[in-house]
Amino acid sequence: MSLDGTYDDGNIFAKILRGEMPSAKVFEDGHVYAFMDVFPQSRGHTLVIPKHSTARNLLEEEPANLQPLILGVQRVARAVRAALNPDGVMVSQFNGAPAGQTIYHLHFHIIPRWNGVELGRHGAGGMADPAELKALAEQIAAQIA
Repeated sequence: MSLDGTYDDGNIFAKILRGEMPSAKVFEDGHVYAFMDVFPQSRGHTLVIPKHSTARNLLEEEPANLQPLILGVQRVARAVRAALNPDGVMVSQFNGAPAGQTIYHLHFHIIPRWNGVELGRHGAGGMADPAELKALAEQIAAQIA
């Protein structure tokens, strides 16, 4: 998909926000929803999405929505760090298929990194065990300030 197009309210993240699909919730406030990636690139891979947006990518988002969104990303990234003690934390965001975007609802990836541990391919690894994701979500959520 290109950078331009119409928002599809049938995308998986829109369905999660409406409660039509399950997720391992990490955090939620009035602006953002954070949950575990079911195809994680590393242990603790967390996604943060805006709750009230039809932006397909960062380039389409309304400026007023960006501040609470990035503050939510920072809050969750700090919790991932506190909960899992990684050597580093990668925060990424893709815009368009050539950049690696596969779900066309604006979202950020928070990916803990450990020295000597290879990163899995985006969206190409196996599906994680739901019980493990729930446990990780609870562990991270306990660190949200």
